[in-house]
Amino acid sequence: QQQPKQRQQQPANALPDPERLSFARGDHELRLFRWARPGARRLLLVHGIGMGHSVYDRFVEEIGDECEVVCVDLPGFGDSPEPAEALSIEQTAELLADGIRELGLGPLTAVGHSMGAQVVAELAAAHPELVDSLVLIAPTVNRHERTARRQAARMLQDFSHNSPVVLGKGLVAYVRTGPLWFVRKLRPTLAHRIEDCLPRIHLPALVLRGEEDPVCPNEWARELAALLPDGELRELADRGHEALISSGEPVARIVADWVAEHPGRTGGGSPLPAGG
Repeated sequence: QQQPKQRQQQPANALPDPERLSFARGDHELRLFRWARPGARRLLLVHGIGMGHSVYDRFVEEIGDECEVVCVDLPGFGDSPEPAEALSIEQTAELLADGIRELGLGPLTAVGHSMGAQVVAELAAAHPELVDSLVLIAPTVNRHERTARRQAARMLQDFSHNSPVVLGKGLVAYVRTGPLWFVRKLRPTLAHRIEDCLPRIHLPALVLRGEEDPVCPNEWARELAALLPDGELRELADRGHEALISSGEPVARIVADWVAEHPGRTGGGSPLPAGG
């Protein structure tokens, strides 16, 4: 007698479908993905250049047990449509601030990876009312190597030590972005000077890097942490620039513990306004 098929169960930590939100100003659109956790601290995660929210699934799975997570795809990346022109980092932060207000998402802990660290730094500097605390993971661009050629060499150096999982995710994300848009967005990324805005951020801030990250070397990370009025530096052993993609658990543990040490103004996880 044929046995009935067993229903295939999802792994306990499988990432559920998020609530999907969007905000647009002209042809610049943000796509947001929210894993609600009422009463928990809310984290906004902003991706690096060429990436999108989907590559950070391991991090979201791990930290989602303790925090509400909102990931954003910036214009032209991930699921967000490509606009005619690239915004500067400062303009991108203003677009993000408008979206946070419109959707009723603040105040929150802003977490940025690589180029995303530049965006959330400008967001915190210009709009402290929207940000409780700040986490800069592998922040760019190293002012001592601020050229496209040097940054490309550093990225290749980092990729050569990455796992097949990271390489696969990165390749898919870069292909979706496309080379022309990548180059258009690279120019304002290189032009931005994160070191100029950090002294204006009077919020608890964490700089986090992998010990083997050639894109964000120790000297650069220490310089940035020193520029923050309330900043500190932590390092993750045996990890490089893509630590947030390759291994969600250790990064999530550091971020969750640090966030718990720095209580926000609200618990986060508040419902969106009607029609939001």
